[in-house]
Formats: sequence, structure tokens, C-alpha cells
Amino acid sequence: MDNQFERLKRQYKDIPIPDQLDFIVNQSIKQAVKSRKRKSASRRRLTGIAAAVVIFVAGINTNPNFAKAMSEVPVIGQLVKVLTIKEFKVEEPTAKATLQVPAITILDNKSLETALNDKYMEEAKKLYQDFTTEMDRLKQNGGGQLGVNSGYTVKTDNDQILAIGRYVVNTVNSSSTTFQYDTIDKKNQLLITLPSLFKDDRYISIISENIKVQMKQQMKDDPKKAYWVEGVPNQTNTYFKAIAQNQNFYINNDGKLVISFNKYDVAPGYMGVVEFVIPTGTLADVLVSHAYLK
Repeated sequence: MDNQFERLKRQYKDIPIPDQLDFIVNQSIKQAVKSRKRKSASRRRLTGIAAAVVIFVAGINTNPNFAKAMSEVPVIGQLVKVLTIKEFKVEEPTAKATLQVPAITILDNKSLETALNDKYMEEAKKLYQDFTTEMDRLKQNGGGQLGVNSGYTVKTDNDQILAIGRYVVNTVNSSSTTFQYDTIDKKNQLLITLPSLFKDDRYISIISENIKVQMKQQMKDDPKKAYWVEGVPNQTNTYFKAIAQNQNFYINNDGKLVISFNKYDVAPGYMGVVEFVIPTGTLADVLVSHAYLK
């Protein structure tokens, strides 16, 4: 299976994943500026789409798995945006894994497209390697149950924003769930980061305080809900204080900022992954602009 990963990885261009997110953003900005002259860019795009169609048709006609993947592709109009490029499975009596590798297609900014797709492939490869290492360790120590499921979901796909979330679920014993999001400005071909939306770091405290208010209100409205928030005692003596500078987020179809926390980050495990929609009015004073958040 590891050889399959290697063969699939070589299908991408040999562009290494940047070590710093800032590099991707800067390269994206440069690429977007160059693509402002849309006449020549449109011709190139049409050529690229035509070539992509040839590749897709060939894949569908020669590979049943490829055809199945294509039937599940989210689309806008007739353009493919995100697809499952490969799915790997491990099926053993005590160890099961299903790993889906997404790929973003038809971005004019090929540097950004390749960097993201390489990142997704590397994430899947590391997850597989960690899984097999743990599987071997359990076998050497008398056995045990092991299970993992990874995939993706397209949270937003409209004329301006593509937001894709990749998840990993540990399916055995004390299960855990993590999400990672990428939010892309499709018009300007940019990767949007949380700090890039704001004038300065004040957004951290503004968003954090709003989330605390939402947590308390949710618990008041629904006694079954629980959060580790200041002012509400809990057995762990752990309290949510503030979001991280690069907190997990995406922009939804309504143009609202959604802050996401992984399972166990700010609440008991039964709450799972939790999200908070931040009112744009709350952020008005610190927003760079209303280009993304409405």
C-alpha cells in the first residue's frame, strides 16, 4: 500500500510543500496579481479545462474506481472543484482503516493548487504510516483494537469561497475527532488565513469573548450541553480562555465566520466537534474589509 501512495504522489508536480503558511499566502497573492489581466488568463483556463476533461474522460473509461469517485464529485455548474483522488482501506480482524485523499482541481493558481494537494497527500501518508506502526506495536504486545477513518467535507462552495475540511476519526475505545480547514478565495486565487481577515490581534479577544457568551447561552437553553467556560464549574478544572491566533475556521455560505474546536478542546467528549458562528457585526471594528464576511 505504501508503494501505491508513492505512485500517486509522483503524479503531482515536484513542488515541495512550503514549511510556512505565509509562503503559500505570499505566492498566492503574487499569482493573483499576475492574473488580473483576464483575457489571456481566460484562454489559458479554457485550454486547461479542455486538457482536464480529456484526462477525466480517460480515467473514467479505463478505471472503475475513478468513475465511482467522479460520480461523487461536488460541482458548481460543470466544473469539478474537489474530488476523492484515492481511497485506501485496511481490513484486518482487529485493525480497520479507511483513508480518503482529496484533491482540489481547476485553480488558476497552480502553485497554490499543488501545495494544497501535496499537503493532503502527505497528511494521508503520515496517517497511514502512523496507523501501520501502531498496528505492529499492538501485535507485538499481544494485540488490541485499532480503527481510523479519514476523509473530507466541502463546507462552502459558492462563487467566491471554497472551504474544505479534512477530518480524522479514531473509531476505537475513547474515540477522538479532529478537523482541519482550508478556505480559498476562488476569485483572487488566495488561501485565506484567520489573521489576514483582521487589522490586528484584537480579533482574538473579541471572538473569544463572543464564544464564551454563546457557550453560556447554549447551556442555559439546553441543559444537555456542556462547555468548559469560565464561570461554570466542571470536574476537569479546565476552562476555555481564548482562541489561538490561527484557530481552525471557515467561512460559510452566508458569509459568516465559523470557529471550530476539535473534540475535547473546549467541551466533554460527548459534545464532539463544536462550532460557533461569529456575528459579523461583532467584528466590524477590526475587519480589514467586508469582502468575505457579510
